[in-house]
Amino acid sequence: MQGKVLIANRGEIAIRIMNACKDLGLDYVVVYTEADKDSEHVRRNITHGPDQNAWRITNYTEPNDILAVADHTGCTAIHPGYGFFSEDFRFARRVTTRDCPLTFIGPNWQVIRDLGDKINTKSVANKLGIPTIPGTDAPIYNEMEAEAIASQLLEDQREKGIMYPSILIKAAAGGGGMGIEEVTEIEQVRRVYRQLQNYAKRQFGDGGVLIEQCLTDYNHLEVQLVCSTYGEQIHFSSRNCTIQSTGRQKRVEAAPGFHKSCYNYDFDEQKLLDQIVEYSLKLAAHVKYDNVGTWEWIVDRQGQPYLLEVNTRIQVENDVSARISYIDGQQPNLIREQIRLALGERIAFSQKAVKFKGAAIELRIVAEDTRRGFAPWIGTINELSFPDYPWSTVYSHVPTDRPYAIPSDFDPNLALALVWGESMDNAKQKAAKFINETVIRGKDSCDKPIVTNLVYLKNNLDRLLTF
Repeated sequence: MQGKVLIANRGEIAIRIMNACKDLGLDYVVVYTEADKDSEHVRRNITHGPDQNAWRITNYTEPNDILAVADHTGCTAIHPGYGFFSEDFRFARRVTTRDCPLTFIGPNWQVIRDLGDKINTKSVANKLGIPTIPGTDAPIYNEMEAEAIASQLLEDQREKGIMYPSILIKAAAGGGGMGIEEVTEIEQVRRVYRQLQNYAKRQFGDGGVLIEQCLTDYNHLEVQLVCSTYGEQIHFSSRNCTIQSTGRQKRVEAAPGFHKSCYNYDFDEQKLLDQIVEYSLKLAAHVKYDNVGTWEWIVDRQGQPYLLEVNTRIQVENDVSARISYIDGQQPNLIREQIRLALGERIAFSQKAVKFKGAAIELRIVAEDTRRGFAPWIGTINELSFPDYPWSTVYSHVPTDRPYAIPSDFDPNLALALVWGESMDNAKQKAAKFINETVIRGKDSCDKPIVTNLVYLKNNLDRLLTF
């Protein structure tokens, strides 16, 4: 393969993209801000001299800076990672249609635009007979209309015997748990609506909102797809992302999405998993999806699935699906596949070649106080070490050979740890062992010791795949 990739992201995902490029024999360039100058994604590259491939920019969300570096260094493609520009169709369109076009490593910009709008996604899904959460299927821009819809949804829940009815008001664009507020009283609707409309305008340039019933007793599942411009589709089964922070940020993920060893379900869990995979493939085929993507689902206690949204990017947790998937006995690298497909390659294997076995767990290790609403901890890490086993891997941008001051500009994510085993019980045992042997020491500006979520992660392992 030929080409040179600009990695328009930071931290562990930048490192994973770097490694994928190396595996494929591709040159790459990284960018960084002043706050990230000590990150491993910078230290592993060259910041000065004729071979420089790490370039300082003012901000990861400044497109002119990123494109200027791409042009100056002769890049032919841009990988947005996750967050930042990864689901910004305007950026993807600009990258691919300007006078000096670049390949955008992700779906085509029209797909990002169409699926990035939750309301449009819901409308298309409804037309295809794919179940969605009760609520609006057209943009809401008027607060009186929003209040009327909210009132009806609350009343419908009361009629169904739901004791504590509630609704969610969401920004129609965006994703990742951002721009969502729960409302339980009709008197709250107008204030929350205005707040979210202003947020959506600032963040996404579109003030449209989605109003839907809030499901409170459910599991959050995802289906991982890999598609190509040739119409090929491969799925990598399901994963469960139910254990989340109060801000709806995922903390523990596991694959497969359900397993009878963890809970006595009121439904056939394998039939349910097959069903959401089939629905996901159906929608992907309809919109001619052409890269890596994730279909997010809500499944209630009775086994009823509802399509939540589509993430048109590589996700943080993509590897937890890869770790239960085997092609010729090897676990695939989905970031590597994403790059290959974006550069015009075909999928090199069939669905039949993908064999699923065992279980995998991902732990998001964060400097945060889970007892205080997952409040971020800011300070300096003085010691960081992880156990090394053939059944685990770690992705981290935090140096292990010197102190590291956590930048206050970003979320204090420290590492992603993946463990896998022959069963979910075995994977849980390995995850607990991994946590016990992880060492993180540091102090804040008041000389108080570091606070992390390691205990929280361990305490929630038994909740995996349960209701």
